[in-house]
Amino acid sequence: MRNLLKLLISPTDEQEALETILGGADIVDVKNPKEGPLGANFPWIIKKIRQITPQNIEVSCTVGDIPNLPGSTSLAALGAASTGANYIKTSLFGLSNKKDAVFLMQNVVKAAKDYNPKIKIVVAGYADAHRINSVNPMLVPSIASEAGCEIAMLDTAVKDGKTLFDHLTYEQLKMFVDTTHQYGLHAALAGSLRKEQLAPLCKLNVDFIGVRSAACTNNDRLNGRISRRAVSELVSIVKNAQIELNKQR
Repeated sequence: MRNLLKLLISPTDEQEALETILGGADIVDVKNPKEGPLGANFPWIIKKIRQITPQNIEVSCTVGDIPNLPGSTSLAALGAASTGANYIKTSLFGLSNKKDAVFLMQNVVKAAKDYNPKIKIVVAGYADAHRINSVNPMLVPSIASEAGCEIAMLDTAVKDGKTLFDHLTYEQLKMFVDTTHQYGLHAALAGSLRKEQLAPLCKLNVDFIGVRSAACTNNDRLNGRISRRAVSELVSIVKNAQIELNKQR
């Protein structure tokens, strides 16, 4: 049996973080959706959320949807590392080929881990990469491995109501997760996921599932607010799905 997967809920401020914690999320994933799918929040907000989050609950943060600027991105990663976050997520939004992606992520890893070797680095590609001329999503596991990251992730770049499943088939997602595990890394999936899509994802043996929209009022990632009731429902769905899977094994 694999380790139980972790559910990331993505608050934008302290109040949403409290709702996320009280709802039972495994990871408080701080971001700023107004600046993009993996938009970065202010360092003082991330620090404050880390301070109010119990130590047994992990915190992650993003460095934004950055262009191909390895120096700027590595400097942003160092800033993110200083907030006390357990995970730092860097997207491949502005990267169009594997070589550039590996080089950028190698520098992100160095910048963050020179500050704190325990920090885990997440490299996030996009299931709809063709819409923004970004790196092929199926290359993300090998990019993560070559760059020294711990986690390979998929999200969606264009937030227009379409979900992860609108861009990749279940079989492609399974291949992504299996390939990531073959590299000895952890796999994460996100992308405007609806609550009814969580249980099918659990069957993939994915390690992390990331959600914001489904945890917000009116399923609105930009104008809605995270509620503990919605978070609790998502947590229950994931736990029940894992229980059923373990019964079948």
